[in-house]
Amino acid sequence: MKAVIPGVTTKATTDLPVLHSHKTLYGAPSGLEFSHWLANISPWTLFLMLAAVALWPITVLAQDGGVTTLDAFKALWRWLPFLIGNGFVMTIVISFLTMLIGTVLGVFLGLGQISPNSFIARFSWFITQVFRNSPWLVLLFIVMLSFPFEIQIGDTIIPVPDWMKAVIGLALPIMANISEIVRGAINSVPTAQWEASESLAFSRHQTLFKVILPQCFKRMIPPWMNWYAILTMATPIVSILGVEEVLNLTRQAIEAEDNHPELLVPFYGFVLAIFFLYSYPIARFTVRLEKRFALKQ
Repeated sequence: MKAVIPGVTTKATTDLPVLHSHKTLYGAPSGLEFSHWLANISPWTLFLMLAAVALWPITVLAQDGGVTTLDAFKALWRWLPFLIGNGFVMTIVISFLTMLIGTVLGVFLGLGQISPNSFIARFSWFITQVFRNSPWLVLLFIVMLSFPFEIQIGDTIIPVPDWMKAVIGLALPIMANISEIVRGAINSVPTAQWEASESLAFSRHQTLFKVILPQCFKRMIPPWMNWYAILTMATPIVSILGVEEVLNLTRQAIEAEDNHPELLVPFYGFVLAIFFLYSYPIARFTVRLEKRFALKQ
């Protein structure tokens, strides 16, 4: 006798049919392409890039008689505390706050997408798709130009710095992508889990928060970390809008050193190296978690 499987061979008895198997969620189309690409880069690649950075001033010196290699790296050494302490730390702060706000809003938006209320579900889906498919730079410009520089509440004036506007602008696409992660993780839980909860007289709220979501956390962590790595790499675009993070301060440091062309590759090479050193372990850890949490079939 052929087995009857709700949601597979027959119509599902719940409003959450199985859309993805565990293999699909953690197989090739896992949505972790960026982390896989970054994790597969050999650590020796960084040393090759640093070697090219070290040799670049010699090449430029032979062309126009500018500063020497030693002068270029002395200038970089003088600016390191400024670039790291004021620049890269601000970049990390922006990425952390963006991920925090985007995650909180994305969880609510993702839960809204699977709401039994059709209006809430369609509205959440619409908001998710709008911000998922909008260019990040356009969203940043909209937020930067539309938000006031300060908010006055009675006699209290609350300043709104540019970096905070950048956090809000970047949090919108992150929110939408986290929403899809939450929706996909919930929909990947087999229909039988919902049916078993119904047989135990669990309410939808109890089923969601006591049965379904606890199973989703491990599934959501790898793609969540993947998006944090992507966000960290994308954070320097806020420099276009004047936010003083590491890329903007690097440009200011080069201008303070009279814009010698020999300084371009050492300074920007340092920025590339520090982002790589920060993001590479995240990508490797993401891939490890993906393999660890994968369910063997």
